[in-house]
Formats: sequence, C-alpha cells, structure tokens
Amino acid sequence: METLTLKLRGMSCAACASRIEQAIKGVAGVVECNVNFALDQATIGYNPQKTQLEIIQKAVTDAGYGADPLQEMDNNEDDTSQSMRRAGEQVLISKLIIGGVISVVLLIGGLPMMTGLNIPSIPHWLMNPWLQLILTTPVQFWCGQSFYISAWKSLKHRAADMNTLIVLGTSAAYFYSVFVTLFPEFIRAQGLEPEVYYESAATIITLILLGRLFESRARGQTSEAIRKLIGLQAKTARIIRKRQEVDVPIQDVQVNDIVIVRPGEKIPVDGEVIEGNSTIDESMVTGESFPVKKQPGDQVIGATINKSGSFKFRALRVGRDTILAQIVQLVQQAQGSKAPIQRLADRVTGWFVPMVIAIAIATFVIWFSLMGNLTLAMIATVKVLIIACPCALGLATPTSVMVGTGIGATNGILIKGASALEIAHKIQTIVLDKTGTLTAGKPIVTDYITTKGTAYSNEINLLRLAAAVERNSEHPLAEAIVQYAKAQGVELQLPEAKNFEAVTGAGVQAVVNDQLVQIGTSRWLKQLGINTEALQTHKSAWEAAGRTVALIAVNGELEGVVGIADALKPSSVDAVKALQRLGLEVVMLTGDNRQTAEAIASQVGIKRVIADVLPHQKAEQIQQLQHEGKIVAMVGDGINDAPALAQADVGIAIGTGTDVAIAASDITLISGNLTSIVTAIQLSRATLHNIRQNLFFAFIYNIAGIPIAAGILFPFTGWLLNPIIAGGAMAFSSVSVVTNALRLRNFKPSLSR
Repeated sequence: METLTLKLRGMSCAACASRIEQAIKGVAGVVECNVNFALDQATIGYNPQKTQLEIIQKAVTDAGYGADPLQEMDNNEDDTSQSMRRAGEQVLISKLIIGGVISVVLLIGGLPMMTGLNIPSIPHWLMNPWLQLILTTPVQFWCGQSFYISAWKSLKHRAADMNTLIVLGTSAAYFYSVFVTLFPEFIRAQGLEPEVYYESAATIITLILLGRLFESRARGQTSEAIRKLIGLQAKTARIIRKRQEVDVPIQDVQVNDIVIVRPGEKIPVDGEVIEGNSTIDESMVTGESFPVKKQPGDQVIGATINKSGSFKFRALRVGRDTILAQIVQLVQQAQGSKAPIQRLADRVTGWFVPMVIAIAIATFVIWFSLMGNLTLAMIATVKVLIIACPCALGLATPTSVMVGTGIGATNGILIKGASALEIAHKIQTIVLDKTGTLTAGKPIVTDYITTKGTAYSNEINLLRLAAAVERNSEHPLAEAIVQYAKAQGVELQLPEAKNFEAVTGAGVQAVVNDQLVQIGTSRWLKQLGINTEALQTHKSAWEAAGRTVALIAVNGELEGVVGIADALKPSSVDAVKALQRLGLEVVMLTGDNRQTAEAIASQVGIKRVIADVLPHQKAEQIQQLQHEGKIVAMVGDGINDAPALAQADVGIAIGTGTDVAIAASDITLISGNLTSIVTAIQLSRATLHNIRQNLFFAFIYNIAGIPIAAGILFPFTGWLLNPIIAGGAMAFSSVSVVTNALRLRNFKPSLSR
C-alpha cells in the first residue's frame, strides 16, 4: 500500500469533507482515506496496482472539488501555499469591506422596521425599498458569489452542504423582499405589511464572510509548526569540490560531499563529523536545551546551529532523507490523520445538512399553519437555515490535533497519528526498557576476573579471545568488552573469529585460534552444560550492585566473568517520579537477570520489574499486561523492542535508537530524554481536554441554536431571534472553536504535576 496526500480545493464546510472522503473511498483500490477539513488535505492509502493518482483526482473533481498532490517538504511550495491563502484573504477582505459598508447603510434604513419606532433622524430615502434592492443586489450576488457556486456544485451532485443552507436562507430573504418591492399591494391584500428584509440578507452574507476571514487566519496559525520546521532548513551549504570551497543551494548537496561549517552557521544536512570539534544547539529539532559536544565520528543533524568551533562533516542524508524532512513528513501525516473521537462528529456532519433542510421545511409549514403569517414563517425558516452550521463540528477535532502535534514536534516529540495522541491520555501502565532507555546505552566494563589454575588464567590472553569474538557483534555490551580489551593493552590486530553466531538474548560464540569461545549469560552457559559455579560469588555481588554480567567460556570451561555497568540517564529518576505522579504504573522490562534488574529499578524508584525476558518474549509480556485490563505504553530503543512497541497500545521509541524501533512506534522522542515521555502524556491529556471542549461548544451550539431559531421560545416569551443575530452566531461558532484550539499553543510541560 502507498500513501498519498492531496491538497484539496473548494471545501467550505465539514459536509464537503465528508462528501470528498466518500468519493475517494468509492474508488477501487483505495484502502483508506482521511479528509482533514482544517488542513484542506486528504491522506489516502491505496493499492498502486489497482488505481492511480489521476483516477483519485477525477473522483474528487466529479464530486465538485479539486485536488493536487502535496509536496512533503518544499520551501517554495509552502511559500506558494501561503501566497495563495493571502491572495484569497485579500479578495475576501475586499468583499467584506463593500458588504460591510452596504450592510451598515441598510441596517440604518431598516431600524424603524426592526424596532417599530419612528426615528426622525434617519432620512426617509434610506427606507426606500428600491434603493435597498439596488444596494443589496451586489452583496447578494458578488459578495455571496462563492456560496452560490459551491451550492450549485453540490446540487449538480445531488448533495447539500453549508453553502446550500446559506444560499437558501439569504435567497429566501432577498427574493421575498424583491417580491414585496414589486408587488406591495398583493402583500397588503393578504393582510400583511409589505416589509422587506434586504438588510438581513446583506448583513448575514457579510457576517459569514467576516467569520470565514477570521477562520482562515486562525486555521493558518494552526499550521505554524510546519512552517517553522520548514523554515529551520538552511538555504545554502559550503562544500569542497575539486579541492575548492564553494557555496551551493542545499538541494545540490549530495551524499558523501564534505561540508564545512563555521561558528554560528546552520548545519545544512545530516552527516558525520570527520574533522574538528564544536558544540551544537540541537534544541530546535530535538527539544534538548543544552548544546551537545561533537567530535570526529559523531552525528550531526541538519538545521541545527553550530555554536563554538569550525568542523567538517561528510553528508550522509540529504533532501527528503534528512531527519528534519522526516519530522516534517511525520507531522504532516499526523495532522492529516483522524482521532477516533472525530468519528462521532463525522457521522453527525454526514446527515446534518439534509436534516437541517427538513427542519427548515417543517418550521415553515408549522408557522404558516398555526399563525397564517407568511412573513413570520419565512423569517423563522431563514433563521433555521442560517444558524445551523456544521463547520464547528468539522473543525473541533482536527484543529486541536494540528496544534497538539505541532507543539509536540517543537518539543522533540513526533506523534505519528491522531489516534496515538488520543490513546496516550488513557495510558495506565508504562513499560520501560532498561538498556538505552533508562540507561545511556553506552555500557562500560567495570569488573573483570578470571578463574585460577586454568589454561587461560592470563587475563590479557582471555581478553584477546573475548574481544576477537565480540567485535563481530553490534550489541552495546559487545562494544564495551572490545573497548575494555583495547584499554588493557590488547593489540588492535585481533585474531580472526570463525563461525560467529549470535544467540538472541543469550550471547555469542565463535572459533578463535581453533578454540570455541562462548560469551553470554549464566543461564545460556548452563544450558550448554558448562559449570558456572566457580565465579558465582563475584557474579552475585556484581549483579547486586546493578552490573550486567557476561561469562566467558573456552572449549566448554568457564574462564572468566565480566561486570558491565550502563549508567542511568540523568533524566531517568525525574521522569519515573513524574510518571508516577501522573498516576501511572511504571514497569521495567529487561533481559537482565532479576537481581541486576531490581538493583537498577531501585535506583530510579520502579517497584515492578519483569526480568530474564528474551527479546521475543517482550511482546508477550506486554500482551499479558493488556490482558489484565490495562492500557499499556512501551518505551524502547532497540531492534529487539520493535515487536513490543508494535504490541503496546502506544509504542514510544527513543529517537536515538534504531530505525526499526522508530518505525514500529506511535510516538518518537527525538532527543532520548525520558522527561519527554511526561511531556507527551501531558500534551495528550491537554489536547483531548481541548477537543472535548470544542465538541461540547459545537454540539451545544447546534442543539440550542436550531430550536431557538425555529421559534420554540415564542409561545412563552413572544420573542423571535433576529436573522442577523442568527447569521452572526453561525459565523462566529467556527471561529470560537478554532480560537479555543489555538489556546493549546500556551501548553507548558511540567515535571512537578
């Protein structure tokens, strides 16, 4: 399955989004589709063997809208999009000014009719219905042109949307007024006063345009995180070509180019330092507040800022492969996705407009039947059509998700989808891997001893054999043994290891100098029939101190034991305490033996430990916790954590870990700082609280607004809602929802909550 993101044109309300989504889902080969009204985007999963971009675009066109492929990360594309949005706003402002001036004039002329008072200061000619007709017509058909065009498109496809309601409501007021202007005597013959409602039609259109302007600007702010991320990218890079330093556009940098970075400059692409030292401010990408020291062999990230020294690095990832580009892509995908809570709003908006039209017709029939007054019946109907706005429902969830995921990205937290953001606030148990998650993932050998009286009691000789085997492994513990051997004087030219084999979760073995060398856990060596009792005292003492112990056997005989310590991350203790304050059960999951695991757990304050777990069993342990009725999050960084990350309700990967773990997770912590877990959960809770507020406002507005507009209070109070007030309320309902979502930008994480 491939994923495609389309930029949509012509959407004006949530009903439009629902219609486009149904049209795309109807294309053979489309597996899934999410249309985001707030972003004007559709994220589509499809089978390229069964359908193509052109077919999907045609389905959107046939539904009465437009669609173009969205570029993942392109400064020019972003600038173009912003320019188009600003151009659209300028047209909207022009119509708003003209509509506003005319509406004020019409309102002044209509005050005597609306209030029933004789106001001598108002010129009589302002009340002339023919003048009001001339003034209202350009507002109705030029300022309101977009409503008519969209409503006509919907009608051609036998559908209805928000524009249909606006056109029906304002047209009813306008054409009724035209009829009264042309045939006032006919109206008097019916026992009615020939009152016109030009000011209602013009003012309603003007207020709706004002609401759309505010909404457009507010929705533009919800995408601010994407624009900021794209804006972080450097424009040029200084590289060495043909032994000369040249400045080239960033898109011309190629893999393996040598890039020169001076103090204060942005690093253009991802790479590896080959010469020089410096400190790098990575806060804009990772959220890490302190500058990070870099030296030859260290990785650097594009868009971060060089602080102190000059250095050269080799470009490893360019263009769409850079970490920044991947962050932008993930944030775009997350903002385009739907939270499960949005399904309710989607179901409502799907049948909302037809239901409103039915209520409007019923309102007209009831009022005319009971009161026999055509004017009252018509006005009540117009109010129902105008006040019923499904836009607020359509914006309630996606705007909050957009802001929330954007905030996460600026804090070094990548949330892959709205569903992960929603589920995260429900987490009850959080499972932490030990190595690379709670600990720094850079273990060192702290203790080493050999058995006495055996063939390899010479420590250097045994270390040489152990290092020869372990250099074939990528495991952090293997690297620690190799580095220790070199530090103890073992020559760099190690003997060759043949028939190397890594036994997952147990150890490694190989033949070195015709001798079988096996290094691993006590449990594994016992399974091989090797007596491990000789060094049991040392082993137990080291494990009690929190060391990971590896035993070394040669030709089936125990020869030595190594104690390896992996320092806790500075953030681990604070993060665990903060998670517990949030009411979460914190569990440590590790392949280490129980004694070592409990020693580490006691240092960070974790009470529940699951130890002696083989990699393939980690997912089973997560499943067991889920069977206890708990919503479980798993935090890990290694390849062996990937199944558990995928099994968990929410998988959280440490961004400094492997690509496999990151791919299997729902949330990625770029910096590797565990306090980001706390931030992610707090952000999830804040976002869901915000969504619930939005949905409450949207539902209450419609539940209360439609009956009031229909005149339910009239029998008790004699009061009818003015159509102009209905139009203003409808226009600002969406604005209120978007504004409430923007409050999320004030979110501040706290470890003390």
